[in-house]
Amino acid sequence: MPQYDKADTERRMNGAVESLKGDLSGLRTGRANTSLLDPVVVEVYGSMMPLASVATVNTPEPRMISVQVWDKSNVSAVEKGITKANLGLNPMTDGQTIRLPMPDLTEERRKELAKLAGQYAEKAKIAIRNVRRDAMESLKTDEKKKEISEDDRKRMEDEVQKLTDKYVADTDEAAAKKEQEILTQ
Repeated sequence: MPQYDKADTERRMNGAVESLKGDLSGLRTGRANTSLLDPVVVEVYGSMMPLASVATVNTPEPRMISVQVWDKSNVSAVEKGITKANLGLNPMTDGQTIRLPMPDLTEERRKELAKLAGQYAEKAKIAIRNVRRDAMESLKTDEKKKEISEDDRKRMEDEVQKLTDKYVADTDEAAAKKEQEILTQ
């Protein structure tokens, strides 16, 4: 049975790109975005829960995030969770609603965020190259075991390289888009 699995290789490369997109969505651009609060966890009812489990998050204005806490007794815990997440946001509580105005980003902070987007992209590319390396090794093993011919190995290596190029390009595109978004706000 051959070790190389094209579908698995593609799934793993796609996973690296999706992970990058998740990381990039957490970077603040100056515009309100509900995904900014995805990493926030809140201590309620004796356990740690994601913010989305105890409140509704929305963006009523381009530079404001609103958090509507469902249970009044959890308001201070949610406020504490947002502060602890160290997102650079100042929660303002009004009853069961917490407002989070988006502060303007300084030029220096924009450059730091753009640089961070580039670092995230580089990590994703390394992950994609590692998947390519694993696939290439599997193909060589399959050829040594006489499960595929040398011509098949070379053809499949070309396929793997094309997949790698495609996913690296997707990574570059996602990072460039985010950097542009950060620098032009």
